[in-house]
Amino acid sequence: MPEQPHKPQDPLPYPVEDDFPEGDESLAPEAALPEQQYCIFRAGRERFCLQVLEVDEVLEWPRLTRLPLGPPFLMGVFNLRGTIVPVVDIAFTEVRRADLPPRQVVVACLRGKNGEPDVRVGLAVDEVLGTYSTSEPLLRDEAPREVPHCAGMLRHGDRLALALDLRRVLETFPVGAI
Repeated sequence: MPEQPHKPQDPLPYPVEDDFPEGDESLAPEAALPEQQYCIFRAGRERFCLQVLEVDEVLEWPRLTRLPLGPPFLMGVFNLRGTIVPVVDIAFTEVRRADLPPRQVVVACLRGKNGEPDVRVGLAVDEVLGTYSTSEPLLRDEAPREVPHCAGMLRHGDRLALALDLRRVLETFPVGAI
Protein backbone atom coordinates (compact mmCIF):
# COMPACT_ATOMS: atom_id res chain seq x y z
CA MET A 1 0.00 0.00 0.00
CA PRO A 2 1.57 3.34 -0.96
CA GLU A 3 2.16 5.82 1.81
CA GLN A 4 -0.12 8.80 1.95
CA PRO A 5 1.61 12.16 2.09
CA HIS A 6 1.55 13.69 5.56
CA LYS A 7 -1.23 16.26 5.90
CA PRO A 8 -1.09 18.91 8.60
CA GLN A 9 -3.65 18.27 11.30
CA ASP A 10 -6.70 20.43 11.51
CA PRO A 11 -6.56 22.89 14.39
CA LEU A 12 -8.07 21.55 17.57
CA PRO A 13 -11.67 22.69 18.21
CA TYR A 14 -10.82 23.60 21.79
CA PRO A 15 -7.97 25.66 23.26
CA VAL A 16 -4.91 23.94 24.63
CA GLU A 17 -2.78 25.17 27.54
CA ASP A 18 -0.42 27.05 25.23
CA ASP A 19 -3.34 29.15 23.94
CA PHE A 20 -3.85 30.84 27.33
CA PRO A 21 -1.66 33.86 28.00
CA GLU A 22 0.45 33.64 31.16
CA GLY A 23 -1.58 34.58 34.24
CA ASP A 24 -5.00 34.68 32.48
CA GLU A 25 -7.18 32.51 34.72
CA SER A 26 -10.46 33.86 33.31
CA LEU A 27 -10.58 30.99 30.81
CA ALA A 28 -9.08 28.36 33.12
CA PRO A 29 -11.34 25.56 34.40
CA GLU A 30 -13.32 26.39 37.56
CA ALA A 31 -12.04 25.10 40.86
CA ALA A 32 -13.96 22.09 42.14
CA LEU A 33 -16.28 22.63 45.09
CA PRO A 34 -15.13 21.07 48.37
CA GLU A 35 -16.47 17.61 48.99
CA GLN A 36 -19.32 17.31 51.50
CA GLN A 37 -20.34 14.13 53.27
CA TYR A 38 -23.98 13.39 54.11
CA CYS A 39 -25.76 10.84 56.29
CA ILE A 40 -28.74 9.52 54.32
CA PHE A 41 -31.75 7.98 56.04
CA ARG A 42 -35.37 7.13 55.45
CA ALA A 43 -38.24 8.39 57.62
CA GLY A 44 -41.66 7.31 56.46
CA ARG A 45 -41.71 7.17 52.67
CA GLU A 46 -39.14 9.94 52.22
CA ARG A 47 -35.34 9.98 52.09
CA PHE A 48 -33.59 12.69 54.06
CA CYS A 49 -29.98 13.66 54.62
CA LEU A 50 -27.91 15.75 57.01
CA GLN A 51 -24.31 16.80 56.75
CA VAL A 52 -22.20 14.26 58.63
CA LEU A 53 -20.67 17.03 60.76
CA GLU A 54 -24.15 17.70 62.21
CA VAL A 55 -24.69 14.05 63.19
CA ASP A 56 -23.39 13.07 66.63
CA GLU A 57 -24.40 9.43 66.43
CA VAL A 58 -26.93 6.87 65.26
CA LEU A 59 -28.62 4.70 67.90
CA GLU A 60 -30.96 1.74 67.92
CA TRP A 61 -34.40 2.78 69.13
CA PRO A 62 -34.04 3.81 72.80
CA ARG A 63 -36.59 3.61 75.60
CA LEU A 64 -38.43 6.92 75.41
CA THR A 65 -40.26 8.83 78.10
CA ARG A 66 -43.43 10.32 76.67
CA LEU A 67 -44.34 13.86 77.64
CA PRO A 68 -47.98 14.47 78.51
CA LEU A 69 -49.60 17.16 76.37
CA GLY A 70 -46.55 17.28 74.11
CA PRO A 71 -46.90 18.29 70.46
CA PRO A 72 -47.83 15.45 68.07
CA PHE A 73 -44.40 15.39 66.39
CA LEU A 74 -42.59 14.85 69.73
CA MET A 75 -42.27 11.12 70.29
CA GLY A 76 -40.62 11.52 73.69
CA VAL A 77 -37.24 12.14 75.31
CA PHE A 78 -34.36 9.91 76.35
CA ASN A 79 -31.17 10.23 78.38
CA LEU A 80 -27.99 10.13 76.30
CA ARG A 81 -25.07 10.02 78.76
CA GLY A 82 -26.60 12.70 81.00
CA THR A 83 -28.14 14.84 78.24
CA ILE A 84 -31.90 14.82 77.71
CA VAL A 85 -32.54 14.45 73.98
CA PRO A 86 -36.00 15.06 72.48
CA VAL A 87 -36.97 12.74 69.62
CA VAL A 88 -39.06 14.19 66.82
CA ASP A 89 -40.80 12.35 64.02
CA ILE A 90 -40.07 14.39 60.89
CA ALA A 91 -42.41 12.08 58.98
CA PHE A 92 -45.35 12.65 61.36
CA THR A 93 -47.47 14.19 58.59
CA GLU A 94 -47.63 10.75 56.98
CA VAL A 95 -49.45 9.35 60.05
CA ARG A 96 -47.01 6.59 60.93
CA ARG A 97 -48.63 3.22 61.54
CA ALA A 98 -48.58 2.22 65.20
CA ASP A 99 -47.40 -1.31 64.36
CA LEU A 100 -44.36 0.06 62.46
CA PRO A 101 -42.43 2.17 64.95
CA PRO A 102 -39.12 3.77 63.93
CA ARG A 103 -36.05 1.58 64.34
CA GLN A 104 -33.28 4.11 64.90
CA VAL A 105 -32.54 7.63 66.10
CA VAL A 106 -30.15 9.99 64.36
CA VAL A 107 -28.87 12.33 67.06
CA ALA A 108 -28.10 15.66 65.41
CA CYS A 109 -26.36 18.60 67.05
CA LEU A 110 -26.69 22.26 66.19
CA ARG A 111 -23.47 23.78 67.50
CA GLY A 112 -23.98 26.91 69.60
CA LYS A 113 -22.34 30.14 68.49
CA ASN A 114 -21.00 32.96 70.66
CA GLY A 115 -21.20 30.98 73.88
CA GLU A 116 -24.69 29.57 73.25
CA PRO A 117 -25.10 25.91 74.24
CA ASP A 118 -25.29 23.15 71.66
CA VAL A 119 -28.80 21.89 70.91
CA ARG A 120 -29.28 18.16 70.36
CA VAL A 121 -32.32 16.58 68.78
CA GLY A 122 -33.08 13.00 67.88
CA LEU A 123 -34.69 12.29 64.53
CA ALA A 124 -36.85 9.16 64.39
CA VAL A 125 -35.81 7.17 61.33
CA ASP A 126 -36.86 3.88 59.83
CA GLU A 127 -33.53 3.08 58.22
CA VAL A 128 -30.09 4.67 57.96
CA LEU A 129 -28.97 4.08 54.38
CA GLY A 130 -25.36 5.15 54.89
CA THR A 131 -23.14 8.05 53.98
CA TYR A 132 -22.56 9.72 50.65
CA SER A 133 -19.76 12.07 49.61
CA THR A 134 -20.11 14.58 46.81
CA SER A 135 -18.75 17.89 45.59
CA GLU A 136 -22.00 18.60 43.72
CA PRO A 137 -24.06 21.48 45.14
CA LEU A 138 -27.52 20.84 46.56
CA LEU A 139 -30.39 21.28 44.13
CA ARG A 140 -32.01 24.24 45.85
CA ASP A 141 -34.57 25.15 43.18
CA GLU A 142 -36.02 21.62 43.23
CA ALA A 143 -36.61 21.65 47.00
CA PRO A 144 -40.29 21.19 47.86
CA ARG A 145 -41.82 24.40 49.20
CA GLU A 146 -44.23 22.53 51.51
CA VAL A 147 -41.29 21.12 53.53
CA PRO A 148 -40.02 24.17 55.45
CA HIS A 149 -37.03 22.35 56.99
CA CYS A 150 -35.64 21.32 53.59
CA ALA A 151 -32.60 23.24 52.30
CA GLY A 152 -32.44 21.50 48.93
CA MET A 153 -32.23 18.11 47.28
CA LEU A 154 -29.19 15.84 47.26
CA ARG A 155 -28.71 13.67 44.20
CA HIS A 156 -27.04 10.41 45.26
CA GLY A 157 -26.76 7.91 42.49
CA ASP A 158 -30.13 7.71 40.75
CA ARG A 159 -32.07 8.82 43.87
CA LEU A 160 -32.86 12.11 45.57
CA ALA A 161 -32.93 12.94 49.27
CA LEU A 162 -34.31 16.01 51.04
CA ALA A 163 -31.37 17.86 52.58
CA LEU A 164 -32.36 19.02 56.05
CA ASP A 165 -31.35 22.38 57.45
CA LEU A 166 -30.94 21.63 61.16
CA ARG A 167 -31.73 25.20 62.21
CA ARG A 168 -35.00 25.05 60.23
CA VAL A 169 -35.78 21.59 61.68
CA LEU A 170 -35.58 23.10 65.17
CA GLU A 171 -37.82 26.01 64.10
CA THR A 172 -40.39 23.69 62.51
CA PHE A 173 -40.29 21.22 65.42
CA PRO A 174 -39.64 23.53 68.41
CA VAL A 175 -38.17 21.37 71.15
CA GLY A 176 -35.58 23.80 72.53
CA ALA A 177 -37.61 24.46 75.69
CA ILE A 178 -37.51 20.81 76.73
